[in-house]
Amino acid sequence: MAQTVLVIIPCYNEAVALPGLLQELKQIQLPGYDISIAVVNDASKDHTAAVARSNDVIVLDLPVNLGIGGAMQTGFLYAHTNNFDLALQVDGDGQHPPSEICKLLQCKAATDANVVVGSRFIEKAGFQSSFTRRIGIKYFHWLNRIFTGNSIYDPTSGFRLLDKKAIAIAARSYPDEYPEPESLVLFARCGFRISETPVVMKERFGGHSSIRHLATLYYFVKVTIAMFFAYVRQ
Repeated sequence: MAQTVLVIIPCYNEAVALPGLLQELKQIQLPGYDISIAVVNDASKDHTAAVARSNDVIVLDLPVNLGIGGAMQTGFLYAHTNNFDLALQVDGDGQHPPSEICKLLQCKAATDANVVVGSRFIEKAGFQSSFTRRIGIKYFHWLNRIFTGNSIYDPTSGFRLLDKKAIAIAARSYPDEYPEPESLVLFARCGFRISETPVVMKERFGGHSSIRHLATLYYFVKVTIAMFFAYVRQ
């Protein structure tokens, strides 16, 4: 029997990149997997919702902007409620090529990990992000290693696959803001196995990152504190 996979695409003003992404997703062939696509429209101000509906996918509309954490928790809740075997996060800005999804599924099959993270930095292929961001990513790599003992080289990657156990936890309790590094601590504290596999990512197709200018300092401080509390929380 095929495993059911919900591809969750959190979107805030991604009407430019979304059509191409959805077209690519619908074209991929993954034998043994039954793929569904859910776009979480995080109160976008552009035509994101209309684009999603015109492509005949599941659309989860949020009445107010919750940020990436709230959008992803909405998707995980839908996956949990509808008993999906796996949930896969693919960002709506075009950075995560659908052709790379097979690598996460293959890693899951080979390792039986509860969480699989797609990493830009294992083979250093494709878009590697800016120099400043790479420094920050390396910092969170070491912080995660201190808190969990896991060596995840791309802890900020949103290209990740969760199994049923991890979906259940994420549906109930998921970090609200800049969730990726903190959620790795949460999953590790739950005793989950976390694996990392090399993938090739692209530069974002449209829009702007929320982590810019003064927000960068806030991001470092906020995520560091959040990871600490995720570590000490029962």
